[in-house]
Order: sequence, then structure tokens, then C-alpha cells
Amino acid sequence: MAGGAARLLLAALLVVPVAAQRELRFKPPAEAPVRLFTEPELARYDGQQEGQPIYLAVKGVVFDVTSGKEFYGKGAPYNALVGKDSTRGVAKMSLDPADLTHDITGLTEEELKSLDDIFINVYKAKYPIVGYTSRRILNEDGSPNLDFKPEDQPHFNIKDEF
Repeated sequence: MAGGAARLLLAALLVVPVAAQRELRFKPPAEAPVRLFTEPELARYDGQQEGQPIYLAVKGVVFDVTSGKEFYGKGAPYNALVGKDSTRGVAKMSLDPADLTHDITGLTEEELKSLDDIFINVYKAKYPIVGYTSRRILNEDGSPNLDFKPEDQPHFNIKDEF
């Protein structure tokens, strides 16, 4: 009987490391999947509903700016920028509704430099990336943009996704 209990204990001790090894071998990847936002989906995160995240896209990158609620929340000074890709508005430092678009056509060199500086030193530095706009990931015809590289996942290859 004592020998049987010892064998049972030994078997239990051997099974735990094997289970732990199996668990380590099958862990999901550490990086989150790339999330694609359509315009209507992004519009739902416009800061108007209490308790809902607040998202802002710049250069097709969607940031969670909820931690800056005092700037981007309902009634806040920059609320007009959220729930959409406001790349042009950020570049021009404009809240004019005509500038709250992804379109950078006709921007000056100075505005493009300002856009890059704000993108890197404000948005990428302060706010988590939660996804990308469909315009950034897909071509006009809906096919995948094979040149797409996520800002937060340098080893991502879109070819692996299709």
C-alpha cells in the first residue's frame, strides 16, 4: 500500500511538469491581432457616451485617447477630432469640419512635418494603438494593401493574414 501511494505521488509529480510544458508550447502570440475599423465603426467611439472608449485616428492609425478624456471627451476642446480619421485637422491644427478627414492632399511641407511630429511625439508616445482604418489596410478596390505595416507590430506581414 505504501509502495502504491509512493508510485501515485511520483506519477503526479511527473504529470505536472509535462502539463506545464504543454501549456507553454500552446500559448497564444503575445501581440494582439490587427483590428480594422470601418468609418461607421470608428464613429461609435466619439466620446459622446459615458463609459465608452474614445478613439481617434491619425494617418490611419486608431488610438485609444480615453485617458485624455478632458481633451477628447464630450464637450472637451478637441472632441471634434474623435470618432474619425482626423489626419488633415491634426496636420493643420484645425477643428474646421472640412479638415476632419484622412485626406492630406495639398498640405504644405510644414504641415506634413507638423503631422509627423504630432503623430510620433503625441499620439504614438501617449496613447495605445487599438487598430487601423480600413483605408490604411485595404486598397480602394477592397484588396489588401501589401505594403501595410502596423506601427506597433514591426514583424507583422499582411501576406500571412490572407
